Amino acid sequence: MILGMTTPTFTLVHVLLSLVGIACGLIVVFGMTKGKQLDGLTAIFLATTVLTSVTGFFFPNDHITPGIVIGILSMILLTLAILARYAFHLSGAWSRTYAITATTSLYLNVFILVVQCFEKVPALHALAPTQKELPFKITQLVVLVLFVGLTIAAAKGFSRHVAVHEDRERRAA
Repeated sequence: MILGMTTPTFTLVHVLLSLVGIACGLIVVFGMTKGKQLDGLTAIFLATTVLTSVTGFFFPNDHITPGIVIGILSMILLTLAILARYAFHLSGAWSRTYAITATTSLYLNVFILVVQCFEKVPALHALAPTQKELPFKITQLVVLVLFVGLTIAAAKGFSRHVAVHEDRERRAA
């Protein structure tokens, strides 16, 4: 039992939170590349991604795993993203900080998704049973390269949009 749920039920909740976070996060990040804020989806993305990381810490472990390390990194990035978005209202450099930290936290969630797919999907597991094989490495490299590109595009597109918006507000005042 974990938090009053059977382990399979808790795992299902954790996975569903992760998938919702990834789906919303992809929409939010693509929106950022076009300079869009998407407030509602952003809130869902950030909340479900935080909950994914938090619930990950409740799985029983007798030592620190790579998943725990990634969860800690994700929580640090998400804290910065939430502060940039809601406490500092994306002003100045905080818009770029938000775009980079939000996109990187999404990448970490997708990284874990790939790991889990290679562990749980029989066809993928057969290709890389220890996750040291070339198909796993190539997949993770492709995901990394895509996210580096997305992060750069999101940081440029989003910070440009926020700067234009701030300039309009200054002129109106």
